[in-house]
Amino acid sequence: MRTICLDKHLPRILLTKTLQPLWPGVVFSPLSPTRMVEMPDPPLPGPRWVRLRNRFSGICASDLHLLFLEADLGVSPVALPGSARTYLGHEVVSEVVEVGPAVTTLQTGDRVIMDSGTNCLTQEIVPPCRHCQEGNYGLCENVALGHSPSGIGGGWGDGYIAHERAVYRVPRQVGNDAAVLLEPLSVGVRTALRRLPQPGEHALVLGCGMIGLAVIAALRALAPDSHITALARYSHQAAVAGRLGADRVLERTDPYAAAVEITGAKLYAGLLNNRMLLGGFDVVYDCVGTARTLQDSLRLARAGGTVVLAGVSFHSLRVDLTPIWYQEVNLVGLLGHGMEEWGGTRRSTYDLTLELLQAGRLPTEGLITHRFPLAQWRTAARTAARKRTGAIKVVLEC
Repeated sequence: MRTICLDKHLPRILLTKTLQPLWPGVVFSPLSPTRMVEMPDPPLPGPRWVRLRNRFSGICASDLHLLFLEADLGVSPVALPGSARTYLGHEVVSEVVEVGPAVTTLQTGDRVIMDSGTNCLTQEIVPPCRHCQEGNYGLCENVALGHSPSGIGGGWGDGYIAHERAVYRVPRQVGNDAAVLLEPLSVGVRTALRRLPQPGEHALVLGCGMIGLAVIAALRALAPDSHITALARYSHQAAVAGRLGADRVLERTDPYAAAVEITGAKLYAGLLNNRMLLGGFDVVYDCVGTARTLQDSLRLARAGGTVVLAGVSFHSLRVDLTPIWYQEVNLVGLLGHGMEEWGGTRRSTYDLTLELLQAGRLPTEGLITHRFPLAQWRTAARTAARKRTGAIKVVLEC
């Protein structure tokens, strides 16, 4: 098995972070904690485990954060116990090649994507915690107990082993391109559903990377009578945002001035160019997640509006939170996918996203922009990180 992993070796991490400003390529050097390793295929660790061979794996921003060590060691997830090794790649389409004797949900030849990490179901904990009972496995309260073996391998590799409840079977009629996009598209669907705009309301999608574009597509599918404004940094992102259904696409435009024009808000400027709106967007989806974008998002939302934080940052952020109390702006977050209420039914985000995909309501054309063989993973990662390459979704062919 070939797989790309990050070893949680503190001296290597600190050395690489220290050298990176002067030598950016250190993250691909032998000094880095991230590297490709080759190991014998391990035996299945339990009767309900499966072995998978990878076909395609998307490169996610969270993978790049890990690869380029864009994280503070003091953020809350680091406080939880975990394995000494993290395998990169979770947007992966794989084929089941071996099943344990007690597996009931899969058979060899099935195509699957990753569904969840460690939770009550994969640890076979009975009764499950409240979140796992609800189907929101990413919020599992027993995730750090270590009651079961850890999966080995990830999407950036030949394959991996996992508990049968850690993967999601993809119907045969769904092509590989759509399958590899199912996970990031599901994040867009869950983001939209965290605060779905009502007819006539104004929504702002801040950031048009893969997640921002997925949010635009989900909003157009789930809230067709809302007005969607998208703020893009690059021209190729702006073009796709328009094709996916954004009513207005702003490229390198002052969002405060745009809010005045689009929503009728009033703009005020205080000391040190400190700006504030009265009025603004009903809901803002921050799909970047930096201190700057979060602070702008809170000020671009109207009083009583909502900011949905979808962008991931592994840094402690210094942000002015006064709009949360001064204008009662709601700030909500999300983690990946889980269980949703939609159309009078309760179903998983994957099931709903798959339904929208198969109905043609989530367009995927133009989202995959680059493909590389696994051996060129370094070039693929550089391409995904440098948006001026025109990259939206970069895929490794395993």
